Amino acid sequence: MSAAALPGDQATVSVGLAVPPAEAFRVFTEEIDLWWRRGRRFRNAPGEAGIVCIEPGVGGRMFESFATDIGERCVETGRVLAWEPAQRLVFEWRAINFAPHERTEVEVRFEPTSRGGTRVTVVHRGWSALRADHPVRHGQDVGAFIRTMGLWWGDLMTSLRLRTAGQGPR
Repeated sequence: MSAAALPGDQATVSVGLAVPPAEAFRVFTEEIDLWWRRGRRFRNAPGEAGIVCIEPGVGGRMFESFATDIGERCVETGRVLAWEPAQRLVFEWRAINFAPHERTEVEVRFEPTSRGGTRVTVVHRGWSALRADHPVRHGQDVGAFIRTMGLWWGDLMTSLRLRTAGQGPR
C-alpha cells in the first residue's frame, strides 16, 4: 500500500473557476497573497500583516514574511517540487510547529473544463507520516482532522474563486 492510500493521509478539495488554466495557475502563484486568507487560522502573521509568496520554479520557496517588534521574520512553509504552468504545482508543506524532518505535500492540478474554465484540485497528503498526537492535529482524531483540513482548503479555494471572478481579495 502506498503512503497516499493510507486512511487519513490526505484531504482533497476541488473548485471550478471561470478562467482558463493558464490564468488560474498565474493567479494561484503570482497573486497568492491577494487571495490567501488572513488571520491566525491561515497565516503566521498577526492581523493583516505579512506577505505570502511562492517563488517560481522547482526549488522556489513558499514563505510568509512579516514585521515583528524585533525585525522582519520569514517563515518558510515549503519548497516547490513541481512547476508545470497551467497544469500542475506541487510543493512541500510545513506548519510552523513541524520538526525539521516533518513535512507534507500539496499537489494542485489545473484542468480545463468544457466551458473554457478550470477545475482546480488540491490534494494535501502525507498526514499519516505525522504522529497521532502531533500538535498540528489539535487533538482531533484522524477523520475529524482530515475533514478540518478539507474545510481549511475549501475556504482558501473559495477565496481563489472569488479572486478570479474579480470579487476582490479574501
